[in-house]
Amino acid sequence: MSLGFSSKVAKNVLGLAPKVATQSLSVVPEKMKLDLLAKLLTLTLSEQIKFGELDFLQAKWVAISVQDIGLHFEISFDGKLLLRPLTKADVTFTANVPELLLVAAAKEDPDTLFFQRKLRIEGDTELGLEVKNLLLGIELESLPQPVRLSIEKLAITLQTLQSYSNDTAMA
Repeated sequence: MSLGFSSKVAKNVLGLAPKVATQSLSVVPEKMKLDLLAKLLTLTLSEQIKFGELDFLQAKWVAISVQDIGLHFEISFDGKLLLRPLTKADVTFTANVPELLLVAAAKEDPDTLFFQRKLRIEGDTELGLEVKNLLLGIELESLPQPVRLSIEKLAITLQTLQSYSNDTAMA
């Protein structure tokens, strides 16, 4: 496969994937999305929940806005994770899937993304720093194996597609 063809395929996949995800998510009822997200996040953050590391979120709401797929919600903690549609959060994190995936896979630093304006944090900056530090403290190896493997494989695929896509820009 030629580099030109590979880079075109990579660009198409990178451009098409968010559109497909957005359309797919748009047909899922909001309550179902929030319930599924709550289950996934509870599984992913089970160690942090067990050791009380999310207690600082009591009576605080953190909005997550994944722009490229149109996924927006707020999260809090009161003995268990609470999720709701966007209303009035104390702090808002805004990014696209690729950046969030690379941060989750420890392949990108959130501070770098922040200064590149690929990650925005608005609102209560102290709370935002606490959330960021909590997320940075999560060891990929400590996540449940299906979650860890999914994150790792998606991050590798994303990096491969991005490198093919960038090869055309440099040529």
